[in-house]
Amino acid sequence: MPSNRVTTRNQSTKKKVKVPTSSASTGFVDSWLWDKAAELPFEPHRIRMDQTGRYDEALDREFPFVVRLFHFRHKDYTPGWTWHERLEVFLPLDGATRMRMGQQEIELQAGEILIVDNLRLHMTVDFPGFESRVIVVSFLPEFVYSLGSPSHYYFFLLPFYLRRSDTPHVVRQNSPFLPQMHRSIGELLRCYFERSVYFQAGCKAHLLTLLYLLAQQFRSADVLRSELIRQQERAAKLRPVFEYVAGNFAEGLTLKKAAALANMSLPQFIKLFKRVAGMTLVSYLTHVRLSHAFRLLKESSLTIAEVAFQTGFSDQSHLDRRFKAAFGQVPSAVRKQLNS
Repeated sequence: MPSNRVTTRNQSTKKKVKVPTSSASTGFVDSWLWDKAAELPFEPHRIRMDQTGRYDEALDREFPFVVRLFHFRHKDYTPGWTWHERLEVFLPLDGATRMRMGQQEIELQAGEILIVDNLRLHMTVDFPGFESRVIVVSFLPEFVYSLGSPSHYYFFLLPFYLRRSDTPHVVRQNSPFLPQMHRSIGELLRCYFERSVYFQAGCKAHLLTLLYLLAQQFRSADVLRSELIRQQERAAKLRPVFEYVAGNFAEGLTLKKAAALANMSLPQFIKLFKRVAGMTLVSYLTHVRLSHAFRLLKESSLTIAEVAFQTGFSDQSHLDRRFKAAFGQVPSAVRKQLNS
């Protein structure tokens, strides 16, 4: 895909630049959002995941909503596949950013918005020259809609749960809704980080505006509320499988046993697992093992052969091959970088 060059405002030097005023016409970030973001610190991307790749934010059940501001740099962010229950909107402010969800890779230009397929394994993809500030808006579904909510509230969540195909939901530069979405996200930043009186109500109001615009972008007249509920139920069926893998990833898991854990027939399980996780069970298990191996390389003094044994690989050479395919380097090279 063609790359758009974006002039940024660097937080460390406070260099002032001329900011474009329309994301729809130029592909740049709307000035309102840009100015709000320029006032805030963006932290290096450092997150902790469990053995399954699950990344959990500590959310207040009374206010299950969070905005994170990350600064991604080439070889300077937390690598690896992750997933989570909360819903997520992902917006890069600077340059090209690549996200892989399942077996699909999506390239985003500055200001474009990705609806993250939260239950599907996903990761930010590194590449030479990669540097971008990213706004991540996350919330639990019940913050917006639950079974006790008015039925029309389900409309806000349709872009997260329902797609006509496997094509990810991306708001591209030519969307007529994008400038309004930028304004809503800018208001969210202001409200969330200023923390004035009743900021929770303000955050929800601006979030609903954003979700309404997203639903307009991806609306589908033939989608029913009952289908939304069925989608949630399908994903919930796989929870016992994810939990089993978390505690037994080194031992392996057959398709037959996984289907039994999900209380499904083998064909049903294979189809549903790939739909939810974006990959086969074998690939998922491999990625869980690799994520755990990466943490052991960083946090322990185990030899690489011992790391391979503890994470379920047959030997060090097996780990080397899988690790290089996933991260582009063998474990010894990664450990050397981490130690330096």
